[in-house]
Amino acid sequence: MNGPSALRWVWLSALVIALDQLTKHLADALLAWNQPLPLLPSLNLTLVYNTGAAFNFLSDAGGWQRWFFVGLGLVAAVVMVIWLTRLPRRERLGGAAVALILGGALGNVIDRVIYGHVIDFIDVYYGRWHWPAFNLADSAITVGVGLLILDGLLGARRPATG
Repeated sequence: MNGPSALRWVWLSALVIALDQLTKHLADALLAWNQPLPLLPSLNLTLVYNTGAAFNFLSDAGGWQRWFFVGLGLVAAVVMVIWLTRLPRRERLGGAAVALILGGALGNVIDRVIYGHVIDFIDVYYGRWHWPAFNLADSAITVGVGLLILDGLLGARRPATG
């Protein structure tokens, strides 16, 4: 390892988890289930519960998927923590990306353990077509993956050091 690790980015994971849980709690307390609250054109707040994965994959599988996705999320979290410990401190973009994914994964795991489903409430739509509802944790994962891709593309352009 080259000096201190990127584990210093765990604060970002903790921030994602805290904001995710706060916004889900507010959505669950203040929104009526499946009743859109318009915010902007093409953006509603709509409280829904997702027992499956992305795009409601396996949502009607009978209940076993809850613990499968909890286990999968925990394995992903362990991999992200190991990745952060091995990532050099100077890898800021990669460290932030992995920390965002870690925070998002754990935010959704917390929901599955406590409630048996993930609380989603952000509803983006165009006309009558609606993207599947999502939450802050999902957004953090998406941004994190995008940053990893960007980091990979930029890394391919950096000169090799040896």
